[in-house]
Amino acid sequence: MTQSNAADTLKIIPLGGLHEIGKNTCVFEYGDEIVLLDAGLAFPTDGMHGVNIVLPDTTYLRDNRHKIKGMIVTHGHEDHIGGIPFHLKQFDIPVIYGPRLAMALLEGKLEEAGVADRTEIRTVRPRDIVRIGSYFFVEFIRNTHSIADSFTVAIHTPVGIVIHTGDFKFDHTPVDGEYFDFQKLAEYGEKGVHCLISDSTNSEVPGFTPSERAVFPNLDRIFGQAQGRLMVTTFSSSVHRINMILELAKKHNRVVSVIGRSMLNLIAHARNLGYIKCEDDLLQPLHMTHKLPDESVLILTTGSQGEPMSAMTRIANGEHRQVKVRKGDTIVFSANPIPGNTIAVVNTIDKLMIQGAKVIYGKEQGIHVSGHGSQEDQKLMISLTRPKFFLPVHGEHRMLVKHSQTAQSMNIPAENMVIINNGDVVELTKDSIGIGGKVPSGIELVDTSRSGMVNQKVLKERQHLAGDGIVTVASTVTSEGRLFTKPEVHLSGVVTTIERSLLQDKVEAAIEATLRDRWSEFARDLEGQIEVDWTGLQVQIEREIQRLLRRELQSNPLLVFLMQSPEPAVVKSAPTRQRAVAKVAS
Repeated sequence: MTQSNAADTLKIIPLGGLHEIGKNTCVFEYGDEIVLLDAGLAFPTDGMHGVNIVLPDTTYLRDNRHKIKGMIVTHGHEDHIGGIPFHLKQFDIPVIYGPRLAMALLEGKLEEAGVADRTEIRTVRPRDIVRIGSYFFVEFIRNTHSIADSFTVAIHTPVGIVIHTGDFKFDHTPVDGEYFDFQKLAEYGEKGVHCLISDSTNSEVPGFTPSERAVFPNLDRIFGQAQGRLMVTTFSSSVHRINMILELAKKHNRVVSVIGRSMLNLIAHARNLGYIKCEDDLLQPLHMTHKLPDESVLILTTGSQGEPMSAMTRIANGEHRQVKVRKGDTIVFSANPIPGNTIAVVNTIDKLMIQGAKVIYGKEQGIHVSGHGSQEDQKLMISLTRPKFFLPVHGEHRMLVKHSQTAQSMNIPAENMVIINNGDVVELTKDSIGIGGKVPSGIELVDTSRSGMVNQKVLKERQHLAGDGIVTVASTVTSEGRLFTKPEVHLSGVVTTIERSLLQDKVEAAIEATLRDRWSEFARDLEGQIEVDWTGLQVQIEREIQRLLRRELQSNPLLVFLMQSPEPAVVKSAPTRQRAVAKVAS
């Protein structure tokens, strides 16, 4: 593909959401201006010990912070807005435009993180047009998704109109009565859409994704059959699902008690904005439900994905202070596991069943539908917009490939689309689309305190600790190169057949051998004062202990080695007291 003039090129750079599900973040760059679209997070995998959330690598944005003119938010899911508070700690975003519900949720996050003064939040309504910088005009188009107040956006750029679908499906019977704006999409199709950037999540699924209303009769039947308490867990952001659950609770004469901070927060904002409608007396504090008959109670809770600290997981583990499972309870999982969460979910279900609850879950129950369009939804989007160029996003690699095949079946040439990864720089001109390079991409990890980032070295150490445990060795060496006392050896999480006293003797022998054979390399006498290269000596002793542990333990524990001297000495390149963390060589 011919190289284009940089001045006539729109750069589209995804930093998250490609070859994965989550942390959707996209950069639009033209000239010296950058507009961001969404800034989401993802949740840690099992190997990310002590990590709370996963963010995309924002090195490129930090390096180009002076170019950032604003942000577009498509909707309020965590994988689209959850990263914003963390990014604002690193760079300013002059203005953020988004739907009312998403902005209400975001305001609370920014206040809590102490970064509300680093941006200006502006709400938009369907068909609002905003100008960002000199080059970008954005129109917000109502779409339908699993959260209320969701948008597709049409971005007017110097190279043409780019439509980003956001997360979408075509729901013809939306719970809130807010229909997808087919007319506006068709208008853009008539004008000419230069490039369509489209959600690929369900590209492997044939047909149309069912309406959110499809779950209503099945939940109605389950609620009607439940004899004792009802507990229902779903995504805390599923406003439409929550609205139906509240409607059914009223129909079946049950009061509702909500557990889980995120769900309480969303319901409060959604009620204020009119997206959830219910009478005040339908919602009751949990302690009030203890006075009511079981058949009059519904507990609505977070934890549909088996999250370790969620309310449902704590209930399953018997750790919730106010809710204990008892026989006769009916517990409904109105959500399917996100890829990677299946084991956590089934473990939670097992624990609930063991305690005597009747648990209703699974696709065959018809109590959950996706918020993402399937193949026929995707075809309809392409038919309405009729784009010249096509860019599948928001999905794992096979999903992107399948979506591109669907687009080709709709007569978009293969050479007019690209399959990309996070960090790829898509260069879009009036006549071409191609990959023009790569920017730093990857992940940034936030620890459970949410106060600091976990770098790869720390994560590797945590993984190592979880795998083979830790060995701590503390020794005192005199300035004459002798052990002052017997070294202390402590093992934590290490499986071994060797007696600890014997291992301590072997460590002592290894240190003494090193001091005897190598001391002259690290110490010299300067007019009656001993100059010691403690750092070099420490490294050498560590190596010997590492070899010993690998040989004797037949495993790979983390080694923490502390060394100190009780006597004053001239110190070279390190303080007298030393600490090192070393991985035993494999």
